[in-house]
Amino acid sequence: QVQLVESGGGLVQTGGSLRLSCAASGRTFSSYMMGWFRQAPGKEREFVAGIDWNGITTYYSDAVKGRFTISRDNAKNTVYLQMNSLKPEDTAVYYCAASSGWTISTSLRSYEDWGQGTQVTVSS
Repeated sequence: QVQLVESGGGLVQTGGSLRLSCAASGRTFSSYMMGWFRQAPGKEREFVAGIDWNGITTYYSDAVKGRFTISRDNAKNTVYLQMNSLKPEDTAVYYCAASSGWTISTSLRSYEDWGQGTQVTVSS
Protein backbone atom coordinates (compact mmCIF):
# COMPACT_ATOMS: atom_id res chain seq x y z
CA GLN A 1 0.00 0.00 0.00
CA VAL A 2 1.17 3.52 -0.73
CA GLN A 3 -0.16 6.80 0.66
CA LEU A 4 -0.57 9.62 -1.85
CA VAL A 5 -0.88 13.38 -1.30
CA GLU A 6 -1.59 15.75 -4.19
CA SER A 7 -0.71 19.44 -4.28
CA GLY A 8 -0.41 22.29 -6.76
CA GLY A 9 -4.03 22.88 -7.68
CA GLY A 10 -5.57 26.33 -7.85
CA LEU A 11 -7.33 28.94 -9.94
CA VAL A 12 -5.86 29.85 -13.33
CA GLN A 13 -7.07 31.70 -16.41
CA THR A 14 -7.71 30.06 -19.75
CA GLY A 15 -4.42 29.39 -21.48
CA GLY A 16 -2.49 29.28 -18.24
CA SER A 17 -0.42 26.51 -16.70
CA LEU A 18 -0.26 24.54 -13.48
CA ARG A 19 1.94 21.74 -12.23
CA LEU A 20 0.43 19.16 -9.94
CA SER A 21 2.55 17.03 -7.66
CA CYS A 22 1.74 13.77 -5.96
CA ALA A 23 4.00 12.73 -3.10
CA ALA A 24 4.00 9.07 -2.18
CA SER A 25 5.07 7.37 0.99
CA GLY A 26 6.51 3.91 1.04
CA ARG A 27 9.76 2.39 -0.16
CA THR A 28 8.21 0.61 -3.15
CA PHE A 29 6.99 3.68 -5.04
CA SER A 30 9.28 2.90 -7.96
CA SER A 31 7.50 -0.39 -8.58
CA TYR A 32 4.08 1.24 -9.09
CA MET A 33 2.50 2.37 -12.29
CA MET A 34 1.00 5.82 -11.59
CA GLY A 35 -1.98 7.60 -13.03
CA TRP A 36 -3.77 10.93 -12.88
CA PHE A 37 -7.54 11.10 -13.01
CA ARG A 38 -10.02 13.94 -12.73
CA GLN A 39 -13.64 14.39 -11.76
CA ALA A 40 -15.75 17.37 -12.69
CA PRO A 41 -19.00 18.18 -10.85
CA GLY A 42 -21.78 15.83 -11.92
CA LYS A 43 -19.45 13.69 -14.02
CA GLU A 44 -17.70 10.38 -13.59
CA ARG A 45 -14.03 10.21 -12.69
CA GLU A 46 -11.97 9.91 -15.86
CA PHE A 47 -8.45 8.92 -16.80
CA VAL A 48 -6.07 11.75 -17.69
CA ALA A 49 -2.55 10.32 -17.92
CA GLY A 50 -0.48 7.35 -16.86
CA ILE A 51 3.21 6.52 -16.53
CA ASP A 52 5.00 3.23 -16.07
CA TRP A 53 7.31 2.39 -13.19
CA ASN A 54 10.50 3.77 -14.73
CA GLY A 55 8.97 6.76 -16.49
CA ILE A 56 9.71 5.55 -20.02
CA THR A 57 6.18 4.87 -21.18
CA THR A 58 3.36 7.39 -20.87
CA TYR A 59 -0.21 7.50 -22.08
CA TYR A 60 -2.74 10.33 -22.29
CA SER A 61 -6.42 10.77 -22.87
CA ASP A 62 -7.33 12.44 -26.12
CA ALA A 63 -8.69 15.41 -24.18
CA VAL A 64 -5.27 16.38 -22.80
CA LYS A 65 -2.80 14.94 -25.32
CA GLY A 66 -0.34 17.59 -26.43
CA ARG A 67 -1.16 19.88 -23.49
CA PHE A 68 -0.40 17.81 -20.39
CA THR A 69 2.79 15.95 -19.48
CA ILE A 70 3.13 13.29 -16.82
CA SER A 71 6.52 12.54 -15.29
CA ARG A 72 7.97 10.98 -12.18
CA ASP A 73 11.03 11.21 -9.95
CA ASN A 74 11.47 7.92 -8.16
CA ALA A 75 14.26 9.32 -6.01
CA LYS A 76 11.73 11.82 -4.61
CA ASN A 77 8.77 9.42 -4.60
CA THR A 78 6.82 11.97 -6.62
CA VAL A 79 4.78 12.01 -9.80
CA TYR A 80 3.94 15.24 -11.62
CA LEU A 81 1.35 16.49 -14.05
CA GLN A 82 2.37 19.57 -16.02
CA MET A 83 -0.75 21.18 -17.46
CA ASN A 84 -0.41 23.79 -20.19
CA SER A 85 -2.93 25.64 -22.36
CA LEU A 86 -5.61 25.04 -19.79
CA LYS A 87 -9.25 25.27 -20.78
CA PRO A 88 -12.40 25.78 -18.69
CA GLU A 89 -13.35 22.15 -19.40
CA ASP A 90 -10.22 21.08 -17.51
CA THR A 91 -11.86 22.29 -14.30
CA ALA A 92 -12.09 19.32 -11.94
CA VAL A 93 -10.69 17.67 -8.86
CA TYR A 94 -7.50 15.90 -9.90
CA TYR A 95 -6.47 12.64 -8.26
CA CYS A 96 -3.30 10.62 -8.46
CA ALA A 97 -3.47 6.87 -8.12
CA ALA A 98 -1.09 3.93 -7.85
CA SER A 99 -1.36 0.55 -9.50
CA SER A 100 0.69 -2.60 -9.08
CA GLY A 101 -0.22 -3.60 -12.62
CA TRP A 102 2.36 -4.23 -15.34
CA THR A 103 0.95 -1.88 -17.97
CA ILE A 104 -0.65 1.54 -17.95
CA SER A 105 -4.38 1.25 -17.43
CA THR A 106 -7.14 3.78 -18.04
CA SER A 107 -9.54 1.88 -15.76
CA LEU A 108 -10.18 3.11 -12.23
CA ARG A 109 -10.45 -0.49 -11.08
CA SER A 110 -6.79 -1.11 -11.89
CA TYR A 111 -5.63 1.34 -9.21
CA GLU A 112 -5.40 0.26 -5.60
CA ASP A 113 -4.43 3.49 -3.86
CA TRP A 114 -5.74 7.03 -4.31
CA GLY A 115 -4.93 10.49 -3.05
CA GLN A 116 -7.47 12.92 -1.63
CA GLY A 117 -7.50 15.13 -4.73
CA THR A 118 -6.62 18.72 -5.53
CA GLN A 119 -8.97 21.26 -7.11
CA VAL A 120 -8.11 22.84 -10.46
CA THR A 121 -10.32 25.67 -11.66
CA VAL A 122 -9.83 27.32 -15.04
CA SER A 123 -11.67 30.60 -15.52
CA SER A 124 -12.83 31.79 -18.93
